[in-house]
Amino acid sequence: MFTVILLLSSCTHEFNKVYKTGDYDYKYEYAKECFATGKYNNAITLLTDLITIQKGTENAQECLYMLAMAEYSNGDYESAATTFQKYFTTYPRGYYAELASFYIGQSLYMSTPEPRLDQSPTVSAISAFQEYLDIYPDAQMKGAAQQRLFELQDKLVQKEYLSAKLYYNLGSYFGNCTSGGNNYEAAIVTAQNALNDYPYSNLREDFAILIMKSKYELAHMSVESKKLARYQDAEDECYGFINEYPDYKERATAEKYIEKCKEYTKLIKE
Repeated sequence: MFTVILLLSSCTHEFNKVYKTGDYDYKYEYAKECFATGKYNNAITLLTDLITIQKGTENAQECLYMLAMAEYSNGDYESAATTFQKYFTTYPRGYYAELASFYIGQSLYMSTPEPRLDQSPTVSAISAFQEYLDIYPDAQMKGAAQQRLFELQDKLVQKEYLSAKLYYNLGSYFGNCTSGGNNYEAAIVTAQNALNDYPYSNLREDFAILIMKSKYELAHMSVESKKLARYQDAEDECYGFINEYPDYKERATAEKYIEKCKEYTKLIKE
């Protein structure tokens, strides 16, 4: 135990000595060694101090890029995205420009939240990867960037699905409907917009189910003057669902809704 403490104390002493030195070439080489051995906190501390000093030298590009990679490797993705962006802006034709452009998106990707939360970072990550592919159409990381784009778009789709489902689950609760309308209408609009925005989503069936159920429930809870039109709309939606997804598990629900809709329309005609 004493030996470990002594070793750590010695390492700390050495780092402090390097940090305070005016021999910037030595400090730079030591920072590179820290980075190579995974001592990212030490590397970040030294490189942050060095980027201004190294500006205009042949080490400037590597210094800034290595700082960004150290931040990324250390899990500080927000700082990494900012530093990669700084590198790319400062050295758009630099040796590491293409990789820096990719890692702007990758850093943002790593910091995106779960679908239930605000997806502004996800939108920013998509924009960054799209810019990377636009600038470097034959990029070495093209496949990885495209895969990330699919994953990020799926996250946006999931966010829309969770929003639509929340509106449906709120149902007849009007406490959140401060500007008219109701939750079933909001569920329908949210789901339909998602289908239009993401036509190839693997959640198409789930959105379709929410639309169908929401239209039926909307008709059921409507005032009398609107019921007939809404029941007819719900019935059409059910038929459309069966035609598009004839073998889907919710077919029985659609058929049940059709019968309920017909019961109402038949009653009105009589």
